Amino acid sequence: MAKRHQDNPGAPSQRQLRVAEEVRHALAAIFERGDFRDPDLANARITVTEVRASPDLRHMTAFISGLGKDVPPEQFAALRRASAFLRGQVAKNVRLKFAPDLHFQPDSALDYAMKIDVLMRQPKVAQDLAKDDTGE
Repeated sequence: MAKRHQDNPGAPSQRQLRVAEEVRHALAAIFERGDFRDPDLANARITVTEVRASPDLRHMTAFISGLGKDVPPEQFAALRRASAFLRGQVAKNVRLKFAPDLHFQPDSALDYAMKIDVLMRQPKVAQDLAKDDTGE
């Protein structure tokens, strides 16, 4: 039996990445249509920034953010309530052996990037970066 060779054993496989991206597109289309019965999700402007798949593809974690603002806790609760509906919609749009369980997390990547940007603009850091550019 051939052994799978991976340079980084903790990294997701190509299949995980491909399926997660298909699920992200399916969720984005569902949120774009916005045909939810739940009033907390009816007018929600939600962006699916990333989806990560478990190795067996049975669990997917969707990282979501609001358009220009944080997603309120009421909408996260509504997403958890609607996860069975969303799971069924994803199963219709993405051909998999099993419909994955969907979990939702807030996406904090933009907040982290803004924090790093503020740190990089501090005078002490800018001074150090300027020294590197001049070759000192």
